[in-house]
Amino acid sequence: MKKITLISTMLFFMLFSSCMEAVKVTTKYAVPAIAVTEGAIKATEVLDEREEYYLGRSVGVNILKSYKLYTNPKHTEYVDLVGNSVAMHSDNPETYGGYHFAILDSKEINAFACPGGIIFITKGLLDMLKTEDELAAVLAHEVSHVNNKDGMNSVQTSRWTQLAAILGSAAARTYGSEGFGKIVGVFENSVNDIVSTIVVNGYSKDQEFAADGMAVRILGASGYDSGAIKRVLAAYGEREKSDHQGFFKTHPGAAGRMKRLEMLAQEDKPENATDGRVAAQAFDSRKKRFEDAFGR
Repeated sequence: MKKITLISTMLFFMLFSSCMEAVKVTTKYAVPAIAVTEGAIKATEVLDEREEYYLGRSVGVNILKSYKLYTNPKHTEYVDLVGNSVAMHSDNPETYGGYHFAILDSKEINAFACPGGIIFITKGLLDMLKTEDELAAVLAHEVSHVNNKDGMNSVQTSRWTQLAAILGSAAARTYGSEGFGKIVGVFENSVNDIVSTIVVNGYSKDQEFAADGMAVRILGASGYDSGAIKRVLAAYGEREKSDHQGFFKTHPGAAGRMKRLEMLAQEDKPENATDGRVAAQAFDSRKKRFEDAFGR
């Protein structure tokens, strides 16, 4: 379908019209997340990167209805630094609004990737991690979901067809209340699709396996220990024996994910192996940063 500029115009009209309220996600960059008073911005296959980013901010706002932000500036800045360090070595190092990472004040073990690059990690998951490499592994996995557009792909196909029909209608072209209301409705339902997937239902096994595999490559490219993701999965495996809610309810079992990674390791040998002494020095530096940030 040919890209129609009308959707950009109406999207920004919704963003800045009086029917909207702004909610700030406090990261190092103070990036605002935006929600609509009686609905949220939505996205479909016709959206460009800019519109995808605004969709992601709406998804973020919906997540913040259920979770409060953990507002320790030192911790947030550190997580944002590590997250951007791995993101810059991903297949899509730059998004329209950039990657932004924040911590949710929850004991739950979980992380969420919103379209466009806003990523949340819970305090509970942070407390479980033991090294910067493990933190990088978790964030690289979430960056991979953004790269693979897994959130966008969770929007029902029928939404795309519906939006295409609305955009081609006279009501939409004339900015009438009927056309505007229909577009708001489609966007709201699209946001709900994404939130339901990442918070309630989880991604498919294939999507999770693909994100694991991409995370391994990102870790290696960014100088982190690519084996850290296996250690994180091993920790997940211990927790899932007694916890069957949240993360462990919506993600495939850790054992299966580790087995898939072992298969990938046999097929994809690492390139440009780092000198052992240099690697040890880099690890010591990361260890100190982690300890300075979290006191452990």
